Amino acid sequence: MFDPQMHLVMSLVVPLVAEGEPPDEAWVHARHALGAAQVDEPDLAAALEARDVDALRAIVDGWHSGKRLLPVHDREVLKRAMKAYRKSFKVTRLDAESSLGGGPFSGGRHSGISGITPPARYPRDVWDELARQGRLIRSGHGVYELPPE
Repeated sequence: MFDPQMHLVMSLVVPLVAEGEPPDEAWVHARHALGAAQVDEPDLAAALEARDVDALRAIVDGWHSGKRLLPVHDREVLKRAMKAYRKSFKVTRLDAESSLGGGPFSGGRHSGISGITPPARYPRDVWDELARQGRLIRSGHGVYELPPE
């Protein structure tokens, strides 16, 4: 089920341009998601309506190459997900640094935490897209890190 607050429209469009003929239900789900997310992308809507795989492939290639911006909806979801990741990361590090044993007269304790499992309320494709864009780094086993500054 597509949740406009948490899912990316592109996650339903990209599989349509994969090898092989997409099933009818995939086209219907993609059109429904586009309407539910209230995305104002006339060429994307026209390509979905016409079931034009070549036009969709050009749009997806533009997204992946950076020559075309993601839909506004997807950019907003990625922005919210990144904010949630940073907040969760900060809380995790503060929790590790404030544990007992640091001593009131010590210089404090620094956390060795460099990455966390991202908040589960966003699907994996959101985190994968952030990693593809270089805004997060995949560390393995579902853990993501912030890139060095």
